[in-house]
Amino acid sequence: MTERPAFYARTGSAAADLVAILHPPYTAWHLSYVVIGASLAASVSLSRLGWTLVVFFLAVGIAAHSLDEVSSRPLKTGLGDAALWAMAITALGAAAVVVALGSVLVSPWIWAWAVAGLFFAVGYPLEWPAFLHTDLGFAVAWGAFPVLVGYWVQTESVSLGAVIVAGFATLLSLAQRSLSTPARFVRRETTAADARFDTAAWDRTRLLATWEVPLRWLAWAVVALAAGLLVARI
Repeated sequence: MTERPAFYARTGSAAADLVAILHPPYTAWHLSYVVIGASLAASVSLSRLGWTLVVFFLAVGIAAHSLDEVSSRPLKTGLGDAALWAMAITALGAAAVVVALGSVLVSPWIWAWAVAGLFFAVGYPLEWPAFLHTDLGFAVAWGAFPVLVGYWVQTESVSLGAVIVAGFATLLSLAQRSLSTPARFVRRETTAADARFDTAAWDRTRLLATWEVPLRWLAWAVVALAAGLLVARI
C-alpha cells in the first residue's frame, strides 16, 4: 500500500518535496486553460501568452500551492512554514512585477484581473472566505478565471464565446473535483479500504485507480487540447 499523499508526489528529499508542491499535472491542467482562452482570439500574441503563463505559474503553481501546504499540510512535506511563506511571497512579488510591466505595455485594466487573481491565489488555499474553498469556488478560480484572463490579455475584451468556454472549464473543473476529493480522502485519511461486490472485491489500490487514472488522462487531454488549439491558431 502506497503512503504517498498524491499519485504524483514523491518523498524522501527536498527536491521531491519541491516538485510535489507544484502539483505538476494539475498545474499543467490549469495553465492549459490560459492557453485555451488565448487560442479563442483571432490572432495570438505569443509574448503576451508567455507572460500570462508566467504569472499564473507563479501565482497558482508556486504561491497558492505553497500556502495550501502551510495551511493544512496535505502533502506532508518536510518544508518548513518559513520556507513555504517565502516561496509564496516571492512568487507573488515576481508576478506583481510582470503585472506592473503589463499594465504599462498592454492596459492598466490588467490590475483588475490581478487583484481578482490574488484573491483566488491567497483566499482559496487559506480557506478565507469560506465560500471560496468549495467545489464551485475551485471551479471558478482554477477553471473559468484562467480562460477569461487568457482571452482578455489577447483581445482586451471578453466575448460570449470566451464566457461559454469558461463555462466548459468550470464544468470540467467540477468533474476534476468530483474525482480528486474521494481519492484524496482514501490516500490521506485511511490506511485500509476495500469495496465488496457480489462477484468481486476491490482493494485500496483498485479503488484509487477508479479516480486517479481518469485524472491522469484528463490532465494529459486538456494539455493536448490546449497545444492543438494553439498550433492551429498560430
